[in-house]
Amino acid sequence: MEVLMENKNTNIYAALAYILFFIPLIVDKDSEFGKFHANQGLNLLLLGIAVSVLGAIIPFIGWFIISPIGGLLVLVLAIMGIINALNGESKELPIIGKYRLLK
Repeated sequence: MEVLMENKNTNIYAALAYILFFIPLIVDKDSEFGKFHANQGLNLLLLGIAVSVLGAIIPFIGWFIISPIGGLLVLVLAIMGIINALNGESKELPIIGKYRLLK
């Protein structure tokens, strides 16, 4: 766990990355902290899309198991990411955090 406390505005922009991942990339271009959380937000977005697609194309199991459990997982991961960003921490999210899609 690495703490990268820059300033309160950067923390807020990083927290918004879990709702719209590109916000820290636009507002605070040079911030490594913002890029880290934008990457985590992008990973979360892709997980949410994958859960939605799988839940939609697999009858019954997808509708009643994959979608609810996957949706809950995405929600919990988003809350964890927002809390980490607001606390100024750059902790990777479980399961999806190790993947780097943004350079």
